[in-house]
Amino acid sequence: MFSRRMFLQSTVAAAGTISVLPCLANASGHDLQFADGAVRLTPVSHASLVIETPMGVIYADPVEDPAQYADLPPADLVLITHHHGDHLNNETLAAVMREGTTLISNKGAYDKMTGELADRAEVIGNADTTRFGPIGIEAVAAYNTTEGRLKFHPKGRDNGYVLTIGGMRLYLSADTEDVPEMRALKDIDVALLCMNLPFTMDIKAAASAVNEFKPSVVIPYHYRGKDGGSQDPIAFAGLLDSAIRVEQGDWYGKGKGIV
Repeated sequence: MFSRRMFLQSTVAAAGTISVLPCLANASGHDLQFADGAVRLTPVSHASLVIETPMGVIYADPVEDPAQYADLPPADLVLITHHHGDHLNNETLAAVMREGTTLISNKGAYDKMTGELADRAEVIGNADTTRFGPIGIEAVAAYNTTEGRLKFHPKGRDNGYVLTIGGMRLYLSADTEDVPEMRALKDIDVALLCMNLPFTMDIKAAASAVNEFKPSVVIPYHYRGKDGGSQDPIAFAGLLDSAIRVEQGDWYGKGKGIV
């Protein structure tokens, strides 16, 4: 069992160094050491990542070239947050699925899946819970609240996820603004948080929410957009409570982790 809030350190990953802001070296992986186990998070691109745990390997929103996943361990569980092209690609999803892989999705993405993928998917909605073996999975509402953005992610359609891996809780925000459901989260150890306009929120809204639900570690992702200044992960880190650790991943290619 992991011990919640027993975050010890970031270490040097085999594929590259781990940097904690304000250090700016790009990171290709995050090795998060807990008192009784480790979770490794590998950024792939934008909203796509791989989470290696002692209880299975989790892929979140795998898109783009399937070759990017060739050197990563095969997926035991795949989570899809919603149907937009930077979160769901049927070709990539089919390529990372293997016999025995579990697929969990919201209804909107399920409706866009090809037949074989849809046949394998378990659909859950906001506030629903399910399990993958010992890993608990809770769907968290992800939506826009600002006039002019409501069409991007309407309330009730898309999922973020909280994963309970032993005693460690990891939050994957997906595409959302700083909604009450996010602000009400409790006991989050690691949070991956989006921040890009016009589709989600700016760094001020993201930081305000993080300062309220207080994860131990936050990793900005899904932050490249039309207005780089409103989603600069370095500026975001400067808005946070000093007790919250910020890590930066290489989401946009070598040398492009900071926008």
